[in-house]
Amino acid sequence: MDFTFSEEQLAVAEVADGVFDGLVDPDRVREVEHTDDRVDRELWAALAAADLLGLAAPEAHGGGGLGLTELCLLLEAQGRRVAPVPLWSTLVLGALPLARFAPAALADRWLPGVVAGDTFLTAALSGSANSVSGRPVVRADADGDGWRLTGTEPAVPQAHVAARVLVPAATAAGDVILVLVDPAGPGASLERAITTNREVHPHLHLDGAPVAVADVVAGPGGGAAALAWTLQAAWTGLAAMSVGVCESALAQTAAYLNERRQFERPLSTFQGTMLRAADAAIDIEAMRVTLWQAAWRMDTGRPAAEAVAVAKWQAADRGQRVVHATQHLHGGMGADITYPIHRYFLWGKQIELLLGGPSRQLARLGHDIANRVKAKVA
Repeated sequence: MDFTFSEEQLAVAEVADGVFDGLVDPDRVREVEHTDDRVDRELWAALAAADLLGLAAPEAHGGGGLGLTELCLLLEAQGRRVAPVPLWSTLVLGALPLARFAPAALADRWLPGVVAGDTFLTAALSGSANSVSGRPVVRADADGDGWRLTGTEPAVPQAHVAARVLVPAATAAGDVILVLVDPAGPGASLERAITTNREVHPHLHLDGAPVAVADVVAGPGGGAAALAWTLQAAWTGLAAMSVGVCESALAQTAAYLNERRQFERPLSTFQGTMLRAADAAIDIEAMRVTLWQAAWRMDTGRPAAEAVAVAKWQAADRGQRVVHATQHLHGGMGADITYPIHRYFLWGKQIELLLGGPSRQLARLGHDIANRVKAKVA
Protein backbone atom coordinates (compact mmCIF):
# COMPACT_ATOMS: atom_id res chain seq x y z
CA MET A 1 0.00 0.00 0.00
CA ASP A 2 1.44 3.35 -1.07
CA PHE A 3 1.08 6.13 1.48
CA THR A 4 3.11 8.65 -0.54
CA PHE A 5 1.66 12.11 0.00
CA SER A 6 0.36 14.21 -2.87
CA GLU A 7 1.95 17.53 -3.78
CA GLU A 8 -0.95 19.30 -2.08
CA GLN A 9 -0.45 17.33 1.13
CA LEU A 10 3.29 17.96 1.09
CA ALA A 11 2.55 21.66 0.69
CA VAL A 12 0.27 21.55 3.75
CA ALA A 13 3.04 19.93 5.80
CA GLU A 14 5.60 22.47 4.58
CA VAL A 15 3.41 25.48 5.40
CA ALA A 16 2.53 24.06 8.82
CA ASP A 17 6.19 23.45 9.65
CA GLY A 18 7.03 27.00 8.56
CA VAL A 19 4.41 28.57 10.82
CA PHE A 20 5.32 26.48 13.85
CA ASP A 21 9.07 26.90 13.35
CA GLY A 22 8.69 30.65 13.16
CA LEU A 23 6.58 31.12 16.28
CA VAL A 24 7.11 28.21 18.68
CA ASP A 25 10.08 27.53 20.94
CA PRO A 26 10.37 26.24 24.53
CA ASP A 27 10.43 29.75 25.99
CA ARG A 28 7.25 30.71 24.15
CA VAL A 29 5.47 27.51 25.22
CA ARG A 30 6.47 28.11 28.84
CA GLU A 31 5.19 31.69 28.63
CA VAL A 32 1.80 30.56 27.28
CA GLU A 33 1.51 27.87 29.96
CA HIS A 34 1.58 30.62 32.58
CA THR A 35 -1.41 32.46 31.06
CA ASP A 36 -4.96 31.91 32.28
CA ASP A 37 -6.36 30.18 29.21
CA ARG A 38 -3.05 28.57 28.10
CA VAL A 39 -3.72 29.17 24.40
CA ASP A 40 -1.21 30.85 22.10
CA ARG A 41 -3.51 33.28 20.32
CA GLU A 42 -0.72 34.83 18.27
CA LEU A 43 0.08 31.41 16.84
CA TRP A 44 -3.63 30.74 16.27
CA ALA A 45 -3.92 33.94 14.24
CA ALA A 46 -0.88 32.96 12.19
CA LEU A 47 -2.39 29.53 11.45
CA ALA A 48 -5.58 31.26 10.29
CA ALA A 49 -3.62 33.67 8.10
CA ALA A 50 -1.86 30.69 6.49
CA ASP A 51 -5.28 29.13 5.68
CA LEU A 52 -4.49 26.12 7.85
CA LEU A 53 -7.56 26.30 10.08
CA GLY A 54 -9.87 25.73 7.12
CA LEU A 55 -8.08 22.74 5.60
CA ALA A 56 -11.01 20.34 5.99
CA ALA A 57 -13.84 22.88 5.94
CA PRO A 58 -16.00 22.91 2.79
CA GLU A 59 -15.06 25.43 0.13
CA ALA A 60 -18.51 27.01 0.55
CA HIS A 61 -17.41 28.15 4.01
CA GLY A 62 -14.03 29.46 2.89
CA GLY A 63 -12.17 26.23 3.57
CA GLY A 64 -9.93 24.03 1.48
CA GLY A 65 -12.32 21.10 1.15
CA LEU A 66 -9.59 18.62 2.13
CA GLY A 67 -9.82 15.78 4.63
CA LEU A 68 -8.64 14.16 7.82
CA THR A 69 -5.26 13.25 6.31
CA GLU A 70 -4.38 16.91 5.85
CA LEU A 71 -5.55 17.70 9.39
CA CYS A 72 -3.33 14.90 10.66
CA LEU A 73 -0.32 16.45 8.90
CA LEU A 74 -1.11 19.68 10.73
CA LEU A 75 -1.52 17.89 14.07
CA GLU A 76 1.72 15.99 13.54
CA ALA A 77 3.50 19.32 13.04
CA GLN A 78 1.89 20.66 16.21
CA GLY A 79 3.03 17.59 18.15
CA ARG A 80 6.63 18.12 17.09
CA ARG A 81 6.59 21.51 18.85
CA VAL A 82 4.03 20.67 21.60
CA ALA A 83 2.39 23.95 20.58
CA PRO A 84 -0.36 25.14 22.97
CA VAL A 85 -3.22 25.75 20.53
CA PRO A 86 -6.60 23.94 20.36
CA LEU A 87 -6.19 22.49 16.86
CA TRP A 88 -7.42 19.00 17.71
CA SER A 89 -10.40 20.20 19.72
CA THR A 90 -11.53 22.90 17.27
CA LEU A 91 -10.80 21.31 13.90
CA VAL A 92 -11.27 17.58 14.56
CA LEU A 93 -13.73 17.44 17.45
CA GLY A 94 -15.79 20.45 16.42
CA ALA A 95 -15.52 21.59 12.81
CA LEU A 96 -15.09 18.20 11.14
CA PRO A 97 -18.36 16.64 12.39
CA LEU A 98 -20.17 19.93 11.77
CA ALA A 99 -19.02 19.89 8.14
CA ARG A 100 -20.02 16.25 7.73
CA PHE A 101 -23.30 15.93 9.65
CA ALA A 102 -24.79 19.32 10.53
CA PRO A 103 -27.65 20.94 8.61
CA ALA A 104 -26.46 23.61 6.20
CA ALA A 105 -27.76 26.49 8.33
CA LEU A 106 -25.89 25.25 11.41
CA ALA A 107 -22.65 24.73 9.51
CA ASP A 108 -23.03 28.18 7.95
CA ARG A 109 -23.30 29.68 11.41
CA TRP A 110 -20.04 28.29 12.82
CA LEU A 111 -17.58 27.09 10.19
CA PRO A 112 -16.66 30.49 8.67
CA GLY A 113 -15.60 31.68 12.13
CA VAL A 114 -13.38 28.62 12.56
CA VAL A 115 -11.72 29.19 9.19
CA ALA A 116 -11.10 32.86 10.03
CA GLY A 117 -9.61 32.00 13.43
CA ASP A 118 -12.37 33.78 15.33
CA THR A 119 -14.10 30.72 16.79
CA PHE A 120 -12.95 27.86 19.01
CA LEU A 121 -15.01 24.66 19.19
CA THR A 122 -14.69 21.37 21.05
CA ALA A 123 -16.58 18.17 21.85
CA ALA A 124 -17.43 16.28 25.03
CA LEU A 125 -16.43 12.73 24.14
CA SER A 126 -14.71 11.35 27.24
CA GLY A 127 -17.84 9.74 28.65
CA SER A 128 -18.67 7.87 25.46
CA ALA A 129 -15.05 6.90 24.75
CA ASN A 130 -14.48 5.47 28.22
CA SER A 131 -17.83 3.83 28.93
CA VAL A 132 -18.16 0.06 28.62
CA SER A 133 -21.23 0.40 26.39
CA GLY A 134 -19.92 3.33 24.34
CA ARG A 135 -23.14 5.18 25.14
CA PRO A 136 -23.17 8.88 26.07
CA VAL A 137 -23.24 9.72 29.75
CA VAL A 138 -25.45 12.80 29.22
CA ARG A 139 -29.21 12.31 29.17
CA ALA A 140 -31.46 14.12 26.66
CA ASP A 141 -35.10 14.72 27.57
CA ALA A 142 -37.51 15.92 24.89
CA ASP A 143 -38.65 19.51 25.35
CA GLY A 144 -41.07 20.46 22.59
CA ASP A 145 -39.10 20.46 19.35
CA GLY A 146 -35.84 20.65 21.27
CA TRP A 147 -34.12 18.91 24.15
CA ARG A 148 -32.89 19.41 27.69
CA LEU A 149 -29.55 17.90 28.67
CA THR A 150 -28.55 16.60 32.08
CA GLY A 151 -25.28 15.03 33.16
CA THR A 152 -21.56 15.67 33.47
CA GLU A 153 -18.90 15.22 30.78
CA PRO A 154 -15.39 15.12 32.25
CA ALA A 155 -12.32 16.76 30.76
CA VAL A 156 -13.71 18.59 27.75
CA PRO A 157 -10.66 19.86 25.79
CA GLN A 158 -10.31 23.64 25.95
CA ALA A 159 -14.01 24.12 26.69
CA HIS A 160 -13.12 27.31 28.59
CA VAL A 161 -12.40 29.12 25.31
CA ALA A 162 -14.94 27.28 23.11
CA ALA A 163 -17.96 29.11 21.77
CA ARG A 164 -19.82 25.81 21.48
CA VAL A 165 -19.34 22.23 22.67
CA LEU A 166 -20.48 19.26 20.61
CA VAL A 167 -22.27 16.99 23.09
CA PRO A 168 -23.57 13.44 22.49
CA ALA A 169 -26.58 12.50 24.58
CA ALA A 170 -28.78 9.45 25.06
CA THR A 171 -32.56 9.76 24.77
CA ALA A 172 -35.18 7.91 26.80
CA ALA A 173 -35.94 5.82 23.71
CA GLY A 174 -32.35 4.58 23.60
CA ASP A 175 -31.28 6.74 20.66
CA VAL A 176 -28.27 9.07 20.45
CA ILE A 177 -28.31 12.71 19.44
CA LEU A 178 -25.40 15.06 18.74
CA VAL A 179 -25.99 18.71 19.62
CA LEU A 180 -24.19 22.02 20.11
CA VAL A 181 -24.22 23.46 23.62
CA ASP A 182 -23.21 26.91 24.79
CA PRO A 183 -20.87 26.22 27.76
CA ALA A 184 -21.78 29.62 29.18
CA GLY A 185 -25.51 29.26 28.54
CA PRO A 186 -28.44 28.41 30.85
CA GLY A 187 -28.09 25.10 32.66
CA ALA A 188 -24.41 24.74 31.73
CA SER A 189 -21.30 25.35 33.82
CA LEU A 190 -17.60 24.59 33.59
CA GLU A 191 -15.33 23.33 36.35
CA ARG A 192 -11.73 24.22 35.60
CA ALA A 193 -9.33 21.27 35.39
CA ILE A 194 -5.64 21.19 34.43
CA THR A 195 -4.44 18.14 32.54
CA THR A 196 -1.18 16.20 32.54
CA ASN A 197 0.25 18.27 29.68
CA ARG A 198 -0.77 21.57 31.36
CA GLU A 199 -3.75 22.32 29.11
CA VAL A 200 -7.15 23.34 30.49
CA HIS A 201 -9.82 20.64 30.01
CA PRO A 202 -12.80 21.70 32.14
CA HIS A 203 -15.55 19.36 33.28
CA LEU A 204 -18.90 20.28 31.70
CA HIS A 205 -21.91 20.15 34.03
CA LEU A 206 -25.37 20.21 32.46
CA ASP A 207 -28.51 20.66 34.52
CA GLY A 208 -31.48 20.80 32.17
CA ALA A 209 -29.52 22.81 29.61
CA PRO A 210 -31.89 23.71 26.75
CA VAL A 211 -31.00 22.81 23.15
CA ALA A 212 -33.06 24.28 20.31
CA VAL A 213 -33.82 22.18 17.25
CA ALA A 214 -31.57 24.53 15.25
CA ASP A 215 -28.58 23.36 17.33
CA VAL A 216 -29.05 19.64 16.62
CA VAL A 217 -26.14 18.34 14.54
CA ALA A 218 -27.50 14.79 14.21
CA GLY A 219 -30.89 13.64 15.46
CA PRO A 220 -32.04 10.26 16.79
CA GLY A 221 -31.94 8.69 13.33
CA GLY A 222 -28.27 9.39 12.71
CA GLY A 223 -26.77 10.39 16.03
CA ALA A 224 -25.18 7.04 16.87
CA ALA A 225 -23.40 6.82 13.51
CA ALA A 226 -22.29 10.46 13.76
CA LEU A 227 -20.88 9.85 17.25
CA ALA A 228 -19.02 6.73 16.11
CA TRP A 229 -17.47 8.60 13.18
CA THR A 230 -16.52 11.57 15.37
CA LEU A 231 -14.79 9.30 17.88
CA GLN A 232 -12.84 7.59 15.09
CA ALA A 233 -11.71 10.97 13.74
CA ALA A 234 -10.73 12.06 17.27
CA TRP A 235 -8.64 8.93 17.91
CA THR A 236 -6.92 9.29 14.54
CA GLY A 237 -6.05 12.91 15.29
CA LEU A 238 -4.54 11.89 18.62
CA ALA A 239 -2.42 9.28 16.85
CA ALA A 240 -1.10 12.00 14.52
CA MET A 241 -0.14 14.25 17.40
CA SER A 242 1.58 11.33 19.11
CA VAL A 243 3.72 10.64 16.05
CA GLY A 244 4.86 14.27 16.01
CA VAL A 245 5.56 14.31 19.76
CA CYS A 246 7.62 11.12 19.57
CA GLU A 247 9.54 12.13 16.44
CA SER A 248 10.69 15.36 18.01
CA ALA A 249 11.46 13.78 21.38
CA LEU A 250 13.68 11.18 19.70
CA ALA A 251 15.43 13.78 17.51
CA GLN A 252 16.20 15.92 20.57
CA THR A 253 17.45 12.85 22.42
CA ALA A 254 19.75 11.85 19.55
CA ALA A 255 21.25 15.34 19.55
CA TYR A 256 21.73 15.21 23.33
CA LEU A 257 23.41 11.79 23.18
CA ASN A 258 25.78 12.99 20.47
CA GLU A 259 26.83 16.03 22.50
CA ARG A 260 26.95 14.55 26.01
CA ARG A 261 30.18 12.71 26.81
CA GLN A 262 31.07 10.13 29.41
CA PHE A 263 34.42 8.35 29.80
CA GLU A 264 35.64 10.63 26.97
CA ARG A 265 33.09 9.20 24.55
CA PRO A 266 29.74 10.53 23.30
CA LEU A 267 26.84 8.77 25.01
CA SER A 268 25.52 7.84 21.58
CA THR A 269 28.41 5.39 21.12
CA PHE A 270 27.35 3.18 24.04
CA GLN A 271 25.46 0.05 23.07
CA GLY A 272 22.76 0.54 25.69
CA THR A 273 21.81 4.01 24.43
CA MET A 274 21.97 2.93 20.78
CA LEU A 275 19.62 -0.02 21.33
CA ARG A 276 17.16 2.04 23.37
CA ALA A 277 17.05 4.76 20.72
CA ALA A 278 16.71 2.17 17.92
CA ASP A 279 13.75 0.57 19.68
CA ALA A 280 12.12 3.99 19.94
CA ALA A 281 12.62 4.58 16.22
CA ILE A 282 10.97 1.23 15.42
CA ASP A 283 8.05 2.12 17.68
CA ILE A 284 7.57 5.43 15.86
CA GLU A 285 7.49 3.74 12.46
CA ALA A 286 4.81 1.31 13.69
CA MET A 287 2.80 4.28 14.97
CA ARG A 288 3.25 6.10 11.67
CA VAL A 289 2.06 3.32 9.35
CA THR A 290 -1.01 2.54 11.44
CA LEU A 291 -1.86 6.26 11.64
CA TRP A 292 -1.87 6.74 7.88
CA GLN A 293 -3.77 3.50 7.35
CA ALA A 294 -6.51 4.81 9.65
CA ALA A 295 -6.59 8.30 8.10
CA TRP A 296 -6.68 6.87 4.57
CA ARG A 297 -9.59 4.57 5.41
CA MET A 298 -11.50 7.44 7.02
CA ASP A 299 -10.98 9.78 4.07
CA THR A 300 -11.91 7.17 1.45
CA GLY A 301 -15.08 6.05 3.22
CA ARG A 302 -13.83 2.53 3.93
CA PRO A 303 -14.63 0.68 7.17
CA ALA A 304 -12.15 2.18 9.62
CA ALA A 305 -13.14 1.15 13.15
CA GLU A 306 -10.50 -1.57 13.49
CA ALA A 307 -7.73 0.45 11.82
CA VAL A 308 -8.47 3.44 14.04
CA ALA A 309 -8.46 1.35 17.21
CA VAL A 310 -5.11 -0.15 16.20
CA ALA A 311 -3.67 3.31 15.46
CA LYS A 312 -4.83 4.70 18.82
CA TRP A 313 -3.49 1.64 20.64
CA GLN A 314 -0.11 2.01 18.91
CA ALA A 315 -0.03 5.72 19.77
CA ALA A 316 -0.94 5.02 23.39
CA ASP A 317 1.27 1.99 24.03
CA ARG A 318 4.30 2.64 21.84
CA GLY A 319 4.03 6.41 22.19
CA GLN A 320 4.28 6.26 25.96
CA ARG A 321 7.22 3.85 25.64
CA VAL A 322 9.02 6.27 23.31
CA VAL A 323 8.64 9.37 25.48
CA HIS A 324 9.61 7.39 28.57
CA ALA A 325 12.75 6.17 26.80
CA THR A 326 13.71 9.64 25.57
CA GLN A 327 13.30 11.12 29.03
CA HIS A 328 15.29 8.25 30.56
CA LEU A 329 18.10 8.66 28.02
CA HIS A 330 18.49 12.27 29.17
CA GLY A 331 19.50 11.01 32.60
CA GLY A 332 19.25 13.63 35.31
CA MET A 333 18.28 16.31 32.79
CA GLY A 334 15.19 14.28 31.92
CA ALA A 335 14.00 14.56 35.52
CA ASP A 336 14.11 18.37 35.38
CA ILE A 337 10.51 19.50 34.78
CA THR A 338 11.77 22.81 33.34
CA TYR A 339 13.85 21.04 30.66
CA PRO A 340 12.09 20.79 27.25
CA ILE A 341 12.16 16.98 26.98
CA HIS A 342 9.95 16.67 30.06
CA ARG A 343 7.14 18.49 28.25
CA TYR A 344 7.20 15.83 25.51
CA PHE A 345 6.85 13.16 28.17
CA LEU A 346 3.79 14.96 29.55
CA TRP A 347 2.20 15.25 26.11
CA GLY A 348 2.88 11.57 25.40
CA LYS A 349 1.25 10.58 28.68
CA GLN A 350 -1.73 12.83 28.02
CA ILE A 351 -2.32 11.35 24.56
CA GLU A 352 -1.90 7.82 25.91
CA LEU A 353 -4.90 8.16 28.22
CA LEU A 354 -7.05 10.72 26.38
CA LEU A 355 -10.32 9.16 25.15
CA GLY A 356 -9.30 5.73 26.39
CA GLY A 357 -5.91 4.21 27.13
CA PRO A 358 -4.29 1.08 25.66
CA SER A 359 -6.46 -1.40 27.59
CA ARG A 360 -9.64 0.34 26.44
CA GLN A 361 -8.52 0.18 22.81
CA LEU A 362 -7.64 -3.52 23.10
CA ALA A 363 -11.02 -4.18 24.71
CA ARG A 364 -12.72 -2.39 21.83
CA LEU A 365 -10.75 -4.42 19.28
CA GLY A 366 -11.61 -7.65 21.08
CA HIS A 367 -15.27 -6.73 21.19
CA ASP A 368 -15.33 -5.99 17.45
CA ILE A 369 -13.52 -9.23 16.60
CA ALA A 370 -15.88 -11.25 18.79
CA ASN A 371 -18.92 -9.68 17.14
CA ARG A 372 -17.49 -10.42 13.69
CA VAL A 373 -16.95 -14.07 14.61
CA LYS A 374 -20.47 -14.33 16.02
CA ALA A 375 -21.90 -12.88 12.84
CA LYS A 376 -20.08 -15.43 10.70
CA VAL A 377 -21.22 -18.32 12.92
CA ALA A 378 -24.80 -17.12 12.79
